Amino acid sequence: MSISVTSTPASSLRRTTIVVATVGAAATTLAAASMGAAGVHLAAGGRIPLAAFAQLTLAGAVLGGLLVAVLNRRSTLPRRRFVQIAVALTALSCLAPAAAGDDVASKLGLSAIHLLAATIIAPVLARQTTR
Repeated sequence: MSISVTSTPASSLRRTTIVVATVGAAATTLAAASMGAAGVHLAAGGRIPLAAFAQLTLAGAVLGGLLVAVLNRRSTLPRRRFVQIAVALTALSCLAPAAAGDDVASKLGLSAIHLLAATIIAPVLARQTTR
């Protein structure tokens, strides 16, 4: 006798969001730790704690998952809209380090970490859209 469990789209999106958030958080934290070990001081008006990279990446991924859920329900073209919004928000997120980074290395390092998180999270969440 076998039992078949089918997952609903909502549980699949939840599971995918949790997984991609965890992978993204680990990657950004590792990148920040590596840059710190290489002598790049990641600072924007003060030193950024290493845990903050994981926390903010997790928050960004969860917000991305929520955006996918809303777009799946309310948009006729959820994938297209998600990609448009993700690209715009990624570009905006890179402006903050450019404006607030303490030095050029910090600005470049922080922007690279933003791009790393977006590169890991956005394509996976885009595949979770219904159309």
